[in-house]
Amino acid sequence: MTAGEPALRGDYSRAGPDYAVEQQWDRYTEADHALYRRLYQRQSHLVRRFACTEYLQSLERLQAGGAIPRFDAVSARLRAATRWELVAVPGLIPNHAFFDHLAHRRFPVTVWLRRPEEFDYIVEPDVFHDFFGHVPLLFDPVFADYLQAYGEGGLKAERLNAIDYLARLYWFTVEFGLVMSGAGLRAYGAGLLSSPLELPYSVEDPAPARLPFDLMRIMRTPYVIDRMQERYFVIDNFDQLFDATAADFAPLYARLTQDVSG
Repeated sequence: MTAGEPALRGDYSRAGPDYAVEQQWDRYTEADHALYRRLYQRQSHLVRRFACTEYLQSLERLQAGGAIPRFDAVSARLRAATRWELVAVPGLIPNHAFFDHLAHRRFPVTVWLRRPEEFDYIVEPDVFHDFFGHVPLLFDPVFADYLQAYGEGGLKAERLNAIDYLARLYWFTVEFGLVMSGAGLRAYGAGLLSSPLELPYSVEDPAPARLPFDLMRIMRTPYVIDRMQERYFVIDNFDQLFDATAADFAPLYARLTQDVSG
């Protein structure tokens, strides 16, 4: 999601105050585009079986498997569909910048691509994870509104010292969320959709717990970043997500803080 400090990989020296950079699409090499195509082809076969319909419909319309996409061209289509746009960033960015972008319907997308030896797994999100995993659902009106509401909530959570609780909501929905669709259990979280291993695991493996969506339970639940998830939360539809963000979270944060201190 975000990092408390800029950094790890990526060139932050040319980032603006909001951490936006130029994509500089012409600097991608043919090897970069070839690697992106390999990633896209491998993952597109998996998502047909395990991803939710809303995601698949948007991915098909994007037709973005031939090369690393130009963010400005995709932004033009997004603005027409849901009033969102993409903003190029050097990598993980601080919480406040991330929330502010979302609150203004701008989705941060990393500009660099993983190395060939990271084909199956990468620690930090790269352009493939961000684009393939996140961007298609920005074309869904309800999910798009949910993300904006999440960004607005993040700015408020900063003022209330409640970032950790809200980060768990992002993790268990936007990154690792499952939905019970008419076709059965399906993935909508970007961390699942872009993963060759965890996508089938999350839907079919008997090992993890799959729990009904429960806002307070999610915000009480720590997550793991270096192995398969031990539990997933399942929504009925995207309206359920949007409705969950409509409430004032301040009383919820107070209860959660009291639970910890008590």
